[in-house]
Amino acid sequence: MSEEAVLREAICRFGRSIFERGLTSGSSGNISARLSDGRWVATPTNSSLGWLDPARLSLMEAGGKLISGDPPTKELPLHLALYETRHGAGAIVHLHSTHSVAVSMLQDIDAQNVLPPLTAYYLMRVGRTALVPYYRPGDPAVADAIRGLAGRYSSVLLSNHGPVVSGKDLEAAVYATEELEDTAKLHLLLRGLNPRLLTRDQVRDLVEHFRLDEAIAGDGDGAPHDHHH
Repeated sequence: MSEEAVLREAICRFGRSIFERGLTSGSSGNISARLSDGRWVATPTNSSLGWLDPARLSLMEAGGKLISGDPPTKELPLHLALYETRHGAGAIVHLHSTHSVAVSMLQDIDAQNVLPPLTAYYLMRVGRTALVPYYRPGDPAVADAIRGLAGRYSSVLLSNHGPVVSGKDLEAAVYATEELEDTAKLHLLLRGLNPRLLTRDQVRDLVEHFRLDEAIAGDGDGAPHDHHH
């Protein structure tokens, strides 16, 4: 099978898995992934992730122009903005996953670091998540907001809407999105219960051992990022 055929099958397989576990419903959510030649494959507009047809996925030029297949998701600007700014991104997943959306509605969250360091796997797979303000779905301004983050985040939460997560490949992007959803669920379960977070030293150990993004360090105990330590 060609690289493109393998990728088309994988998008449909992951989409169905996401849909069947209730991580996104109806025709919500979209996935895209890049080919080695710079073109990319995206899920079509108004399609359900549970019932994707590999032959009908949208094949796009690097700049986002449709080459073949059905018209792409209307959230295409989100994907383009992340690909433009996260140069290592090979795939992007956008869902309306319930717990992540719920966290995006909380009044008292840090827009530069939405979730506290609850688990090692959140830091390893996701790192940090930024919050961007509410925009109407499909509004080009949301892509500008993502560009404004300048590629510092692989995980972005759209207020009252849902997560947009990039990864080095399709599997990494899907697993990071699922880890974000699980961590959002934990965060909601633990609100008001004063949970024990990973300490600064535990976070630093993870950053050094797994060679994570340095920006993650210094956030143990929910403390703000401090460049002096």
